[in-house]
Amino acid sequence: MKNNVIGLGNSDAHLIFYTKNRPPLSIYQDLSCVKPMVNNEITHICHETGNHWRKIFNVYAKLLFELAPKGFSSWQQLRDNSLLQATSGHCLLFSPPNLSTDKSGRKLHIILGKSYAEQLGFSQHCTWLSKDFAINSELGVIICPYFDYRQLSNIKITQLVGLIKQHNTGK
Repeated sequence: MKNNVIGLGNSDAHLIFYTKNRPPLSIYQDLSCVKPMVNNEITHICHETGNHWRKIFNVYAKLLFELAPKGFSSWQQLRDNSLLQATSGHCLLFSPPNLSTDKSGRKLHIILGKSYAEQLGFSQHCTWLSKDFAINSELGVIICPYFDYRQLSNIKITQLVGLIKQHNTGK
């Protein structure tokens, strides 16, 4: 995952999330690569930017904790000690998906938000399973609600975890 790829997390991730939004701080607005986060960086972003990014990171951590707790006792602990860090195995990209770089077919690309997926031109290439989730197994793409409590509730997090596991066992 190289070439004009911009975001946060592990640049060699197999689980890749895409969002249109970046944290409204100059370091992230000016980012030109995939930057692993460091301890307390999420706390700093939330403190500086408010509730919106706190919700995104919390939903993200809840999802990953339900998917694979990796020895953490809570999603909060996962968020504070692993989320989007160099060894995390996942990333949050601000650049659009470039599926042609995935020659292995093992990567899973998850687009946050139906309207962003429509803007990118992916929604018509996916099968809609419900009003909230769409999938294209051949491309390794899932479209899900945006990472916000109202849009991606705990029940929908569980549904997304099921889709991710289904993709991973199908490979």
